[in-house]
Amino acid sequence: MAPKLLVADDEEILRMLIVDTLEDDGYEIDEASDGGEAYNLIQSNDYDLVLLDYMMPEMTGLEVIKKVRDEGKEEVKIMMLTAKAQKKDEEVARQAGANYYISKPFSPVELAEVVEGILSE
Repeated sequence: MAPKLLVADDEEILRMLIVDTLEDDGYEIDEASDGGEAYNLIQSNDYDLVLLDYMMPEMTGLEVIKKVRDEGKEEVKIMMLTAKAQKKDEEVARQAGANYYISKPFSPVELAEVVEGILSE
């Protein structure tokens, strides 16, 4: 069975680029255009990996992570994808419960390699 991913980003073009890149590797992918939609999808699905943008409408990626972790869902692997490239931003995301952190812009090939590595852990 193919690994199941959630890609949550309010920038449609970037979301499409990520989905197109990862679909080529055979993953089953759901999409969310805001944090509220991402949170609801996480509640009703078992994802092998969630890729969250930091700054989204409804709920930020950070708020989504905090809610998921507060509910005891430690098994959900979460990668933060963000334009916030400061070390302190990464520390805040990791303290909230992000397992992985990638700064934008990133190479689609690099992202695919990182995702493959995470899912093979």
